[in-house]
Amino acid sequence: MNNTSLAFLLQEDPKYEAIVSYLSEDGGYWIRNDVWNREDAGFIDSGVLPEIAACPKKLDFSSFGQERIRNEAKYYILYSMKEKHLLGTTVFKNLRPPLYWIGRYVSDNYDGSSLQGLEIPEIKLKCYLEGQSALTQKKDPMQFYNELRNRLTEFITDHYDKREETEKDIWNALNIPGSRLSAAEKGSGHRTLSFEGIPACYRDVVKRFMKWMVTKRSWSHCGEMVRYVKYFFNAYYCHGYEDGFLEGLTRGDIENYITWVSNDYAGRNATYRSKAVSFVKQFLEYIQLAEYPQAPKAEVSRLIYNDDVPRRERAADTMEKIKYIPEPIREQIDACMSELDPEDMMPIYVLLRESGWRGTDILNLRYDKCLDYLWNKKEQRYVPYLCGEITKTGIPLLKIPVRDSVAEMVRKQSEKTKERSTEDNNPERYLFNTYEGRTMGMPVSKQAFVKEVRKLINEKGICTPDGSAYHFKAHALRHTRAVEYAEQGMPIGIIQQILGHCSLQMTLHYAKVSENAMYEKWKETESLRLFHIERPCRKPEQAEDAEKEETIRYEYVRKNLDAVRVPFGTCFKPSKLVCRHQMGKCLECPEFCSTKENIPEYEEEIKRVKELIEISRNIGRLDWEERNAGYLETLEKMLLRIGKEGTVHKHATLREEQQ
Repeated sequence: MNNTSLAFLLQEDPKYEAIVSYLSEDGGYWIRNDVWNREDAGFIDSGVLPEIAACPKKLDFSSFGQERIRNEAKYYILYSMKEKHLLGTTVFKNLRPPLYWIGRYVSDNYDGSSLQGLEIPEIKLKCYLEGQSALTQKKDPMQFYNELRNRLTEFITDHYDKREETEKDIWNALNIPGSRLSAAEKGSGHRTLSFEGIPACYRDVVKRFMKWMVTKRSWSHCGEMVRYVKYFFNAYYCHGYEDGFLEGLTRGDIENYITWVSNDYAGRNATYRSKAVSFVKQFLEYIQLAEYPQAPKAEVSRLIYNDDVPRRERAADTMEKIKYIPEPIREQIDACMSELDPEDMMPIYVLLRESGWRGTDILNLRYDKCLDYLWNKKEQRYVPYLCGEITKTGIPLLKIPVRDSVAEMVRKQSEKTKERSTEDNNPERYLFNTYEGRTMGMPVSKQAFVKEVRKLINEKGICTPDGSAYHFKAHALRHTRAVEYAEQGMPIGIIQQILGHCSLQMTLHYAKVSENAMYEKWKETESLRLFHIERPCRKPEQAEDAEKEETIRYEYVRKNLDAVRVPFGTCFKPSKLVCRHQMGKCLECPEFCSTKENIPEYEEEIKRVKELIEISRNIGRLDWEERNAGYLETLEKMLLRIGKEGTVHKHATLREEQQ
């Protein structure tokens, strides 16, 4: 490229400078050569080699006549391969001819200086290809031309777009500060949110709502939210509604929507029907509370009732879906884990088995800060703790104790990883890293781990009672560990903290106790006198003693009857009722009771949350800092109330009198 023309282009548009800089990486191979050969050092050094060696060797960009347009095409292809949007094999095998002939078409029919905003009509491109005898049914199907035509022009147009990411119609999580994208998701293709399917009249409303949501919830949850909100709008437009319907939404309109949901999701899991209503309800409630101009004029609570939200599943069905690994199979898998290949897979299994964390949480561990030692007063020694970031629930640092042998294994793995890591092959310092290939610098994929475990299970002949090979799932280890914690008598609040759950209800779902453990615990209660059949008459002078007795009986009943011990107090929700605070804190629930005996719990939690706020501030996660600050405020208010009132409970009456 001529230095004079390059300087002019860079001065004309700084965005083009980013393209030139990107192509100048790897020794300038990409910008220097107009024909790329996959056997050249540029491909080998960058790790974007095609997976199939038998595919064609060369990519030809020389058909793009203008330098700037040619570099834009190079930038799209290279970026897509490096970021795993396109496989190298797909590019060399299927997009090589379309790339060359689209370059010819642009050179012959377009006199612009950039692909930005360029539209290539499909019919004109097809006629051009047929006229050049470039289109053959077997080798070059039109679908590959259309795919490249659309993605190339959209990608370059988006690159030059100077708007904030949240102003665009397609968001990339990597370009949004504070977005909660897990390490595993960074290496996948699920990093974008598209608002293009939402009617133009309400698109900005949804984008404004999601701009708030995207730093509060996980990226995958935000993707679900957009999908169901998009379904909501399209359902009305498909049934004859027009722009402006949202503001005048009536109960009758909602009844129609619920009917459409029932029909469209008939025969599918009840969870889909539930989300199609509950997610939309959350969206409408927020835009009304935030006083969006397009919000419904009628109160959302009068439009969508709580009973309108379909139950996702019965409690019994939920428990049946908790797929923990049966003990005989678990013992067999544990016994042969050392034979996993490659050897780095074995520590992943051990940590999943030991901690009960999600697979993404274990794969997100960093070798320089995944292990810590804290002084234990009772044992008079430093005890090892596993330290990690729980992305899904927004916990910047969770520490849980692990056995000494596990800690030693983590230490050795950390040393091994540190020796193999450089700023190029492991810039994020993942404990379980990929060192080469198109996923270099990303953690080992959960799919690869599961594949190796299943392979070992088949080799060892580990079968279910019906004789079929056991179908291993990584998340089953989380269920299994939760069951073990519960059976060993660990308080449910501690299980919640170890697993990193945001709600106690979720922990209760996971912590299913086996039938054997249930029987043993039941046997222990046979001798208990739980019910007071006779209530002797009291004399007036016994009133004070009676009051003390009632307090004692209140405490006894709340611990042994229909109440459930939860962090900071007791839950009095009748077992027949659905928990309305599954995604929130028990502190906000009217069925929750807290007393002075819980003050030490509050003080300890306040100390922990303050530490999390400091950590969030230090790592620049303002969304997590804000979230924990709100939680801290709630804790401090409750502690103040308990100090004044003694017992905080909206329904503070004896449970036995409510029966």
